[in-house]
Amino acid sequence: MYPPLIVDRKDQKWLLLELALTITTTRRTKQEMAKLGITPVQRAGEYFRILFIALFFSMDCSYVLQELKQRPSLRRFAHIGEVPTPNQFYRFMSRFDESSCILLTTRILSTLCKKRNPRRRATLLIDSTAISLDLNWFRRHYTKQNLEDKEYAWGYTPTHGHYIGYKLTLVIDYPALTPLAMRIHRGSPNDSTIFTEIMNDLSRRRIIREGDILVFDKGYYSYQHYADGICKFKVVPLIFPRKNFKKSKLLSKFVIPLPEFSRTRIKQDIQVWKHLLDKLLTLFDRVDEYATIRSLIEDVFKFAKNALSLKRLHRYTTRSVEKVVAASVLLLGTIISLGFDSKDVLQRLAEW
Repeated sequence: MYPPLIVDRKDQKWLLLELALTITTTRRTKQEMAKLGITPVQRAGEYFRILFIALFFSMDCSYVLQELKQRPSLRRFAHIGEVPTPNQFYRFMSRFDESSCILLTTRILSTLCKKRNPRRRATLLIDSTAISLDLNWFRRHYTKQNLEDKEYAWGYTPTHGHYIGYKLTLVIDYPALTPLAMRIHRGSPNDSTIFTEIMNDLSRRRIIREGDILVFDKGYYSYQHYADGICKFKVVPLIFPRKNFKKSKLLSKFVIPLPEFSRTRIKQDIQVWKHLLDKLLTLFDRVDEYATIRSLIEDVFKFAKNALSLKRLHRYTTRSVEKVVAASVLLLGTIISLGFDSKDVLQRLAEW
């Protein structure tokens, strides 16, 4: 049973939600919706505000629609004209594929980020978290064989233990903490196996630039990943090393094949690789400092799960999961862009 949605502008939570909802009314958001075919734009904005309210209070959209019909003050707060029926709402939201929702999220959040200085290198934090589905394990026994034909699968993380669902990989900028990219994987693949996929996606979308520092935890650890990050993507992959890490073994990975010397830019590339490798080796001495920085993405995940409905999803297809996760990331990025970007503030928001 959900509590009634009574608007109280003296409550800081309602004030924060009101500020976050304004992102759906901006001219840029309407333009991006029109480009992606999410029309009519005015109606789409209303439906997204309904979805944001449901995510913000961890409620079903059908209950929010019911409250909107009963409370004129809530309709005025959300700038909703005619309240749709649940069938109209879900039919409208199902018209758009998950790729459009993810693209809309990234494009809107890019407008909230400050433009990067081309001469300044960025620091990106990359990590993954479990997305658990709302399945009753006690009523039905789920085995790996039962889930072979399902879009979700069993997964495990040291933090959450065993679960059924997906893995969300998030890339955020530091120190702004604005989400820049997201990917959803079935089950819980090992972080080291999806490293190349993540890097290719960031490179293709031009999120990473030459000389950027990418901070990963130990789950992505591999000597080859250090070499690929520097030689293939020309970034500094600060993957936290394990106890058996040896610099001599790392340096042995940087062997240039003879055919490469026939390229005209090989001398320039060697200079770039050498500079990035020297930068990486110096950063190994500052691992403790970057461990504190990397912990910020864990606070972002905690806020998203505890306060924005990502802790346990009542969705059972990859398409629907990607849509609701994209909407949650958009709401998350909007709130962070309002100035809620410090560790203490994120921890307090997560306890709401």
